[in-house]
Amino acid sequence: MSSENREGDEAREQSTSELLGAALGGAARRAGLDPAEEASTHKVVWSAIGGWRGVLESVLPSLAFVVLFTLQPEPLILALGVSVGLAAVFTIVRLVQKSPPSAALGGLIAAGAAAALALWTGRGVDNFVPGLITNAVYGTVFLVSALIGWSLIGIAAGFLMGEATAWRTDKRKRRAFRWLGIAWAALFFARLAVQLPLYLTDQVTALGTLKLIMGLPLFAPLIAVTWLVVRALYPRESPQSTASRS
Repeated sequence: MSSENREGDEAREQSTSELLGAALGGAARRAGLDPAEEASTHKVVWSAIGGWRGVLESVLPSLAFVVLFTLQPEPLILALGVSVGLAAVFTIVRLVQKSPPSAALGGLIAAGAAAALALWTGRGVDNFVPGLITNAVYGTVFLVSALIGWSLIGIAAGFLMGEATAWRTDKRKRRAFRWLGIAWAALFFARLAVQLPLYLTDQVTALGTLKLIMGLPLFAPLIAVTWLVVRALYPRESPQSTASRS
């Protein structure tokens, strides 16, 4: 490969990473995950999951479906309707209060798509298919990006810290971001490994219960670990040290 071709490939990689970094970094910032800001780990994790509202939006629709389906599996539309209805209520409340509706809207779209699939097939267990696909896709993307040296965590952190892709020249950062990417991939693949056999054996109640258990209770600690590692890689300068150099 000629030097011109290599330079062209590197330029395309740089451009792609910058666009991806802007998207991931923007999403992280909106979720309260900006390492450049001074905040406690507890506050960051709580902000990332959306506080009590985020917890309710994530848990209640799925919990309602599991409980109602377990108590009365027929008609299927009852459990699905309540689940989608709750997601719709959360979205409407956000719109009325003029708060960012993205989280609730995403949940409503996901719940609606899952319910439509379950109604089409007539199988309650198919309500969990979108979640299984999401875990497979996210796990693959996180793992591949980490193994090829373009960890999504590093791309987002580089954008937020204003160093773009310069972290790739730092062995310490590159190694840390690689392992963080693998850790996130492991979370998604662990969910898939546990939940897929339950889906294949049509165990709706067990699948729904484990989906809830492996949701926020696993997501929150990994957010905390990621935050602490990134902050350790980018320590904030103290006012004294800044003043001493000025």
